[in-house]
Amino acid sequence: RIAQEQENIRLIDTANAPIFGVDTEGKVTVWNKCAADVTGYQSEDTMGRHLTSEFITSDFRASVQEVLDRALQGKETANFEFPLVTKDGHSRVEVLLNATARRDVEGRVVGVVGIGQDITARIAQEQEYIRLIDT
Repeated sequence: RIAQEQENIRLIDTANAPIFGVDTEGKVTVWNKCAADVTGYQSEDTMGRHLTSEFITSDFRASVQEVLDRALQGKETANFEFPLVTKDGHSRVEVLLNATARRDVEGRVVGVVGIGQDITARIAQEQEYIRLIDT
């Protein structure tokens, strides 16, 4: 069982997608290498800090919190777009997120895991395309 948990941790950390986890209070418990790469925040910068109040832009805090609250009730959300704040404070990363409940061995919800995709470049391309059409 311990070996399986260590393998899961390794898979999450090396995944080519930003993955984060929060506990039932919304505090970060998982922040993988890809999440660190796209935001500039290392795992140790985020652990134990509140995800929505510290790492989500103010205009999206309520909607992201709603997604997390729904996941804590066992209701999964797929393809939710929102921006993450970057450490430099001058930019943001657009993320397409799937959020689902994390459960313990007895099946009790102990938090939320979010698996994302960095769609920043895609959104920039779409905006440029719209700009070109409008001119």
